[in-house]
Amino acid sequence: MSIESNFAFVPGLTRNDESAPALWFAFHEGRMLVAVEGDALGLPRCTHLSELGLAVARVQYLGTLNGEPAYSAEIATPDTPAGMVWHGLRTLFGLFDEPLVAIASRASQVLEWDRTHQYCGRCGTPTLIRTDERARACPSCRLTVYPRINPAVMVLITNGTEILLARKPAFPANRFSALAGFVEAGESLEQTVARETLEEVGVQVKNIRYFGSQSWPFPNSLMIAFVAEYAGGEVRPDGVEIAEARWFAPDALPNVPDRISISRWLIDAVSAELLSARASR
Repeated sequence: MSIESNFAFVPGLTRNDESAPALWFAFHEGRMLVAVEGDALGLPRCTHLSELGLAVARVQYLGTLNGEPAYSAEIATPDTPAGMVWHGLRTLFGLFDEPLVAIASRASQVLEWDRTHQYCGRCGTPTLIRTDERARACPSCRLTVYPRINPAVMVLITNGTEILLARKPAFPANRFSALAGFVEAGESLEQTVARETLEEVGVQVKNIRYFGSQSWPFPNSLMIAFVAEYAGGEVRPDGVEIAEARWFAPDALPNVPDRISISRWLIDAVSAELLSARASR
């Protein structure tokens, strides 16, 4: 089946009728099962994945997609049913519409949380699924755990008509992106932006402005992007997180991330603003 560009997803915890076919976000070791019909890609549709010869390790009901029930499932074996293929979750960003990728990200993160919270982190007792909210609870000490989300900030710094981009040691040659880092306990997002820029490239920033956010399920991050202005300091990469950092003109950018990520959206949007401002002078 193919998924239309316009669709409605309604989150849910329980399903009343389990006899009708459902849509499945099925994963095995980070790859998702995708149905292929000619040139169209979509989701497996069946009452239960056993109909496709798949052994299921765990299942979580997600809600409804265009009125049809939708599940996430972890597959115990990497068997491939006829007419289907396994895709890495990252590749889905270029194959499915963004709203559908967001649901796939949700499905992946819910499974990761369910798999890693089978036992209470406080007393070790096996946890139980709650039916009134997306949570697992300990029947012994009453500790409740929810799907974990790790907030991380991203910031693109401007200095006049230039932007600051950095290259991590693991990046390919000439691949640069915006600065990014995880939020630490007790920090506001703005404080994280200021700390990360000072730690990683040695500069201070001002006029921090929110840009947007993106769920990044590798495994459970929420990327929160900002734009900031250069306020002082010499650009000096820390040599650990950042191997190289330089100012770039918006019309002379290096190799930047693919369009699937918010880092690219941020770079494209700010570069367009700077070029427009330069043209209007």
